[in-house]
Amino acid sequence: MFKKLLLLGLVSGVLAGVAALIYQKVYFKANEADFSAVVKPVNVMIVCTLAGLLASVGYGLLTKWLPRYGEIIFNFVFVILTFASIVGPIGFRLPLEYEQPELFPGLTVPMHFFPALAWFTLKPLFVKK
Repeated sequence: MFKKLLLLGLVSGVLAGVAALIYQKVYFKANEADFSAVVKPVNVMIVCTLAGLLASVGYGLLTKWLPRYGEIIFNFVFVILTFASIVGPIGFRLPLEYEQPELFPGLTVPMHFFPALAWFTLKPLFVKK
């Protein structure tokens, strides 16, 4: 079971990273706002993959320790942490040389939801009750 969870974390993290990079390209085309020096593609992939793997480990531990309520607690905590993570990009101060810094949260805030969306989407394929 733990191998399937790690595979779920890896696949969902990579999927979230690819979706975030596609979103970054679309956002650039739509707004001509290039934040690629701040939001580096390599960092996006690493963070999304780590988020997926951490989510899988957390899910595995909670469902093992609390078989009855572990999944509910995990879902609640994962969503709360995802929402809490958007405080970072909202409060981030860009250097003054960037044009249109007000567009930065529009790029980065949705990216914070991609790991959770990918993980919850792929979970039924990997975890069978």
